[in-house]
Amino acid sequence: MAFKLFRLVVGALTLAIVLYLGISGIKDIVGIARAEVLHPSDLIQPAGMLVVSLGILVGFYYILMGPTRIRRILENIFSIPELIAKIGFTVALLAIYRIGFYIPIPGLDQIAWGGAMEAQEGKPLGQILQTVALFTGGNLKQSTLFGLGIMPYITAAIIFQLLGTVVPAIERLQREGEAGRRKIQEYTRYAAVVLCVVQASFWMSRAIMYPQFGGPGTFLMGVLGMTAGTIFLMWLGEQIDEYGIGNGISLLIMASIVARIPSAIAMLMGQATLSFGGGDAGGIGPLKIVTLAGMFVFVVAGAILITQGQRRIPVQQAKMTRGRRVYGGQRQYLPLRVNHGGVMPIIFASALMMFPSILFSTIATRWRNPVTVFLASEFASGSYLWQLCYIGMIFFFAFFWTTVQFKPKEMAEQLRDYGSFIPGLRPGKRTADYLERVMERITYCGAAFLAVIAVLPSVVTTWMKIPFNISAFLGGTGLLITVSVTLDLVQRIEAQLVMRNYGGFLGEGSRIKGVRG
Repeated sequence: MAFKLFRLVVGALTLAIVLYLGISGIKDIVGIARAEVLHPSDLIQPAGMLVVSLGILVGFYYILMGPTRIRRILENIFSIPELIAKIGFTVALLAIYRIGFYIPIPGLDQIAWGGAMEAQEGKPLGQILQTVALFTGGNLKQSTLFGLGIMPYITAAIIFQLLGTVVPAIERLQREGEAGRRKIQEYTRYAAVVLCVVQASFWMSRAIMYPQFGGPGTFLMGVLGMTAGTIFLMWLGEQIDEYGIGNGISLLIMASIVARIPSAIAMLMGQATLSFGGGDAGGIGPLKIVTLAGMFVFVVAGAILITQGQRRIPVQQAKMTRGRRVYGGQRQYLPLRVNHGGVMPIIFASALMMFPSILFSTIATRWRNPVTVFLASEFASGSYLWQLCYIGMIFFFAFFWTTVQFKPKEMAEQLRDYGSFIPGLRPGKRTADYLERVMERITYCGAAFLAVIAVLPSVVTTWMKIPFNISAFLGGTGLLITVSVTLDLVQRIEAQLVMRNYGGFLGEGSRIKGVRG
């Protein structure tokens, strides 16, 4: 019954979207046909709307109506009330997040601020703001309550995670289990509030520099509003972790990225042209569209491969004889992730590479000479030298994050304490050295993939003159985050299905890598 109701609601929404796109496309085609001068390129956008509407209709039938495996999986999901409650709770909180995303800061002239931010499009500050919005789930261009996103909380969590390796008191808390984790999380919340106040004050100080944006009262309301918005997002993420399904913070960031993809597709359709040379200024020809499609497929396939990729180290358990029985002796595997740091190296590298662009562009504006102009142009986002530094920073943080997270000495000691060993290696130092050497090699491969993914949108934007708004969301880090978070969500749902003896997403007898049952 629950699945039928869900199918009815989704069917009604699908029908409304299909009718809207179909009727709009037909009207545009009729209007173009009646025009005195007919340009074939004008038919691309309405034809694209018809194709999208047809694709939505086919997808609805395949997923919810046809006798397919996906439909059977959804029926299994809707047969578990507890899982449906968790999914519904998660979707409701994500909807609240998207509603609050458009609540403006009180007292700030949004029209004047929007015009000032539009003037930064294509400039270093504009690309920096777009990159920040990609990683934080906020949008400083709109200056809403959720403008800072969830980044202050993520920054505070990373700071305490790094401090755990150098501060003995925090390291002891990490080893105390659940009680220590709660204490660290409490400190993280306090640090997030401080970071929110600092970042909101820095951002609102730019607004009150211009009389049309408000005065000190606007500054105070903006700081309090943006701080409260980030703390509310932090609370939403923790509620999803506890009562919903999936990682709450990651889902908030993914929701922000996914919400921008339709506008990127609409921009692509609006600038598409049939000319292979690109047509007029800003036109996107067939070769560029094929390139974007190839980027999309490459990033999705590569993200799945690198996220699920593991180096499995064989581990032999020692045999123990008790009386006439022999225990142990099983052969297991120790999985080492190829991309151990996830997207954190890209986030760190992007955050640090913002400063050279802002610094040198500001210096070149105030003290214009050949040296400052050269540095400003070479360290502008997307330039050759900037890309090289960006790649180097990604490799550095990939190895740095792996060093902080992966502790081969402790892992070797745990294997020895449990009576297990790697065949051909002595327990202890030899095992730790081997694990460290293997992890360095596979981290190099993971960092290389992350570097390719990170620079792909900038390279396409610079060389092919495709707007960054399109290339950033149809291939690159945003798509990598979306795929990674989606895989984690699917694995959690898969675990719920397997635990209740239902077939997973790959059917009976098959499970997604990393799912335990």
